[in-house]
Formats: sequence, C-alpha cells, structure tokens
Amino acid sequence: MFRFEHSLFLWLLVLVPVLLVINYLYNRWQLNAKKRLGAISSVEALMPNQSKIKRKAKFLLFLFAFIFMVIGLANPQIGTKQEDVKMEGLELMIAMDVSNSMLAEDLSPNRLTAAKLAMERLISRLKNDKIGMIVFAGEAFIQLPLTSDYSAAKLFLNTINTNIVPTQGTAIGAAINLAAESFPEEESTNRALIILTDGENHEDDAIAAAEAARKKGIKVFTVGMGSPAGAPIPVMRGGQQNGYRQDNNGNTVVSSLNEEMLKEIAIAGNGSYVRATNSGAGIPQIIQELSSLEKKEFDSKIFTDFEDRYQLFFGLAFLLLLIELILSERKPKWIEKVNLFED
Repeated sequence: MFRFEHSLFLWLLVLVPVLLVINYLYNRWQLNAKKRLGAISSVEALMPNQSKIKRKAKFLLFLFAFIFMVIGLANPQIGTKQEDVKMEGLELMIAMDVSNSMLAEDLSPNRLTAAKLAMERLISRLKNDKIGMIVFAGEAFIQLPLTSDYSAAKLFLNTINTNIVPTQGTAIGAAINLAAESFPEEESTNRALIILTDGENHEDDAIAAAEAARKKGIKVFTVGMGSPAGAPIPVMRGGQQNGYRQDNNGNTVVSSLNEEMLKEIAIAGNGSYVRATNSGAGIPQIIQELSSLEKKEFDSKIFTDFEDRYQLFFGLAFLLLLIELILSERKPKWIEKVNLFED
C-alpha cells in the first residue's frame, strides 16, 4: 500500500505553474531589455559566452528539485506488513441515484454533486465499518463491494456520474435487491442501506423490495435529493449545458422530489427518511441512528508497518540543486573552439 504521511504538503505543488509563469515573464523582460539596447543579434553578439540552453537547464533543475523536495516533505510511505485484525463495526451499502433527473439544480450545484459530497462526509466519519456502493438508474450495478478501505471508497465515489449506467430510469427496487444480495449470506443485525435519490421511481416495486430487505435484517434509510417544487433537468452535451429536457409537446420537464415514496420505503425498511438541504444531507441524523445498530466483529487486513521513502526524494532534490549551483550559464571554452551549440 502506498500513502503520503503528510499529504498537506502536496498543496505546495500549486506553486509549480506559478514558477513557470515567473520564469516566462523574466525571460520576456530580459528580451525586451535587449531590444531597448538595439537589435537582438547585435546585443547577443556582445555576449558570445552566454548559453541559453544552460540557462533553461538551470531553471529546469531548480524546478524538479522543488518538486522532489515537496514530495519528500509529504513523505511517501510503502506498506510492508499486513496483519489480520478483529474489528467491530457496521456493514453499510450506499445506493446512489445517477439518473438524469439528479442533474436538477434545486440543490447546489445539483442533486448528484450534493449527494456525493454528503457521502464523502459520511465516509470521513466512519470507523471500523465496511462500506460498499451501488449506482442505479434504469438498472443497478455494484460500484464498490463491501470494503474497509475508505480511500478506495472516496476514489470510487469521485468517478460517479450520470453516464455510468447506460439505461436511464429510476429503479430503486433493483438497487435495494442488489444491495441485499451484496451482503454476506449469514444473518446479522448490523447492516444498513442508505439510498440517495429524488424518489421518482418508474421501474419497480421499491416498497416490496424494502420489506424483503428488512426481513434479512437490513435497515433501509432514504435521503431525498431535491425539493417538492422541483427543477428542470439540464441537457448536457460535451460537458456543457444545452438547454433543459422537454417532453413530446415541447414543454420543459420539471423533476420533483417524491417524499411520500421515500418515506414509505424507509418505513417498509425499518429505517428513516431525511431530506437533503444545501447545508447537508441529514448525515448527522443518519449517523446517530446507525450508531444504535449492533456492531459485528469481522476480520480485516490492515497495513501495520510503513517504510519512509522521503530520503530518496530529498537526495534527488539535493543532487539537482548541487548541479544547478555548479552549472555555469557561460559556454565552455572548448565548445567555443569547435563552435557547437551556437545560440
């Protein structure tokens, strides 16, 4: 396993484009200064020993030394030892609606992005729990099997979009059934399913699916994404909005939150319903209810030993800086004699 011990230092890499811009502006300033003195060729003829190639090389050496120094400060580490440990926690599946209606903007910036941000906050607050993900529209697919690797969960969460499921629609029941099948076969009381959707179910009997899940010991929570007043559905082409979805009569389609449906699903699944807002998605309330569930002991593999690799990057940075300091911008005399690399 690979990780950065102090990943906050990686933000210093945003200075790389700043350094490139500064170098570009400095070169332009030098060029303009030469123009003010006269013709460029005449001015450069007065400085025959100056090497443009070496000047560029010195800057690149400094730039890469800076990058390696930042990586060294972040301290890359490689996991070298795995151990089996006993952990007590919940088994939690997240079902995310990725139908086109989730692009409606009655939540900021839209329903789907708000749902992803809410789940990212939830994952950050989990401890010793397993989490999996399902995406659904007209069909349901497993995006991530149950795992205790929260970094992987956040990574998969970031890849979710409305194009990830080829069939449009909103099959909430299919998502519930798939979630129920994704848990281990043995019965348990530490399982929960959180569904984030606008509730516009057009495909199946989600309430019956929630009742079946409850009989398997799975609590079903629903999070309503959107507002009862609704909002139009943007049409996206090439990553850009191109109007709003219209029906066959040319009228703009308005997608509304179906709270009654989501409340019925939660009741059938022995869970609860919360409506998302721009300030959050009821995550604290859901976490409080999840904490009341009985924890289950399960085996998990974790890395317990990590080896630091900062020495390699500090060494490379020091070597590049040393070369940069030694390297002169003047052309070597032997090059002048053979007239190579003239610039």
